[in-house]
Amino acid sequence: MKLYLDSFDVESWKEWMPSGLFYGITTNPILAERAGLFYPSINWSSKMALAEKLNVKEFHIQLPSCDETAISFAAQRKEEAQNFNFNFVVKVPLTKEGVKLVPEMKRRGLSILMTACYHSKQYITADAIKADYIAPYFGRMEEAGLDAYDHMSLMKDLERHSTNRCKILVASIRSVEQMMTLAAQGHLYFTISPAIADELLSAELTVKAVSEFDEAAAKVEV
Repeated sequence: MKLYLDSFDVESWKEWMPSGLFYGITTNPILAERAGLFYPSINWSSKMALAEKLNVKEFHIQLPSCDETAISFAAQRKEEAQNFNFNFVVKVPLTKEGVKLVPEMKRRGLSILMTACYHSKQYITADAIKADYIAPYFGRMEEAGLDAYDHMSLMKDLERHSTNRCKILVASIRSVEQMMTLAAQGHLYFTISPAIADELLSAELTVKAVSEFDEAAAKVEV
């Protein structure tokens, strides 16, 4: 199983990446805005340098748009990423405009994640264009009234029969319980917020047991 930290807050990066829990970091314009960053003026080389220092294995960056500037944006980020020891992945929206960008990006050697997935049928598109990943927005699917678990189960079936092996990176997770159910379906890749990471490591009885161990270990023989 591989977990990714879904955050553009560098303090969260510094807190969580040294734990070894996360394989990589995923970012997008909304996460950047929440972190007080203006997407067009981000110093990507600086962020990549920090990511490498924190032992990130994969760094995911979303296109700011799907217009004529998208290819040059992706190419510039790939060139910058070559200076660092991680795999760079570009996130492309699952729209007609986004799909049309993929062949040129693949030709340039870019790893691709198709993002903003809301329906199991979109796995067929992502797999057919040989994307490396697809990111279904699980929590948002549920909130939109969709049967998210059914869509995820169908996507897993499609993945099992795929020849291109586009991997499912589940996003928009709202609770650890959702992760557990999806992992039981066979899903192995999740991107989660720092809050969900806290929930994942929170276990009251474990804390109580460790406290008892510490208390016993500290006792002085009389």
